[in-house]
Amino acid sequence: VQLQASGGGLVQAGGSLRLACAASGRTLSSSTVAWFRQTPGKERDFVAALFRSGYNTYYADAVKGRFTISRDNTKNTAYLQMISLKPEDTAAYYCASSRTIILSSLRQSSAYDSWGQGTLVTVSS
Repeated sequence: VQLQASGGGLVQAGGSLRLACAASGRTLSSSTVAWFRQTPGKERDFVAALFRSGYNTYYADAVKGRFTISRDNTKNTAYLQMISLKPEDTAAYYCASSRTIILSSLRQSSAYDSWGQGTLVTVSS
């Protein structure tokens, strides 16, 4: 599957953005979809995941209550709605997918086999 991430940009603290992850080559409905983020010199950190089996969602503590992951099967696209953005949310955001990942590995970037390119989110204070 090929993933194309988009929607990043510059926003003031407290603002909102919606990232999109468009898939081709495979339907996302049969895959677990996740978002990770990375800042220069640091590892790629888990942000959110939507498990393939249904509508179960998982979030990093730092974004819980502010970010929402979703999927539109008709558009074969996943989304990350981000509100109340903070300067510390500034990062390159990556979407990822896997058809075989198990629940206990959701937060591990190495468990995903398909990645989109990063989309940069910059939150100014």
